[in-house]
Amino acid sequence: MHRPRYDDWSWPKGKLDPGEDWSAAAARETEEETGLQVRLGRPLPGAHYLMLTKSGEQGEKVVRYWASTVTGGHGRLENEIDAVDWLDVAEADVRLDYSHDRDQLRALVRAHTEGTLDTWPLVIVRHAKALARSDWSDDDQLRPLDERGRERADALIPVLTAYGITDIVTSPSLRCLDTISPYAVWSGIAPRTRKGLSEEGHEAAPEKAAEHVARALERGEPMALCTHGPVLPAVMDVLSPLLELGGPDSVELLERFVEARDENLAKGEALVCHVAGTGLGKERHGKNGGARIVAVERHLP
Repeated sequence: MHRPRYDDWSWPKGKLDPGEDWSAAAARETEEETGLQVRLGRPLPGAHYLMLTKSGEQGEKVVRYWASTVTGGHGRLENEIDAVDWLDVAEADVRLDYSHDRDQLRALVRAHTEGTLDTWPLVIVRHAKALARSDWSDDDQLRPLDERGRERADALIPVLTAYGITDIVTSPSLRCLDTISPYAVWSGIAPRTRKGLSEEGHEAAPEKAAEHVARALERGEPMALCTHGPVLPAVMDVLSPLLELGGPDSVELLERFVEARDENLAKGEALVCHVAGTGLGKERHGKNGGARIVAVERHLP
């Protein structure tokens, strides 16, 4: 995009609103600057550079980037931008005015060459903070979120929106439904409940959680899967072998996934797994034989 104020060509970018998640800001700013709605894909290399603040002091600017797919919008330019061009790689490399912007371009080309640019998100959500068991005398499956948990559930709306979630699978326990319902209502998506993702269902049939994850990988649709802490190890056991560890970002991918697995996710956390390909076992269709997780992001409360 071209900014007449600076007479430069760069990627869409902007500033975080107070308390805003990075991914939500990326989707919002892209729409505000280009008039296009996008679904975020895999993260790209960020940029760090020094700049002068309004007070004249030196400060560091940090910018995060994602690959993305246009999903809608009117395309009218309304905020500080007077042109948006779609270019091939060679022309984009020439047109970009800043060397650090070419880092994202190179990453896009590399991912495309490796067959890992076209991804879909599988978002694992641990339910938000609920009333303590000691303060609840009724059926545990009916135990609701507390005030902090409800606030986190609302905060998940722009995060899940940024990744274009179109399918929701959840434990039928109220604390999971309460966590995912604000986004479900906002998006008009009816959650599908699965007993195997509940604590009680997992205890009765430990294999069911893995089966639900396997079905999600076969569908290959942008999905949020909401469950409980005791069920998460079974979920992560299915995902762990799918990590794509042959690329330049494999160390960061492995470290972030292992950290999330070992911490069992925080209450209200959303772990975004960017998946290339679909299927497990005989149904594998990816470039190297099935679903591969090429990047993960942690969205903590």
